[in-house]
Amino acid sequence: KRTEVVGWHDGALRVRLAAPPIDGAANDALKRWLATELKLPQSSIELVRGATARRKQWALDSTVEHVCHWLDGLVQAGQLTVWPP
Repeated sequence: KRTEVVGWHDGALRVRLAAPPIDGAANDALKRWLATELKLPQSSIELVRGATARRKQWALDSTVEHVCHWLDGLVQAGQLTVWPP
């Protein structure tokens, strides 16, 4: 099992996590994954809402262009469909 983008769900990016949702392990894993994927320091990523919920909101200290470029790369690699699907 690995952490990966699954697609879009109700207007949000859906990510399958390898970490279990126990004691914040999934949140930590998602933060590390986002940092790696977006090539940002973990300090640039903050969980804003949804610490114990399935749906989370993250704040990224990055430009919109940088994030859109990353999403476009996922589309080009066939890992994500154009939004809205």
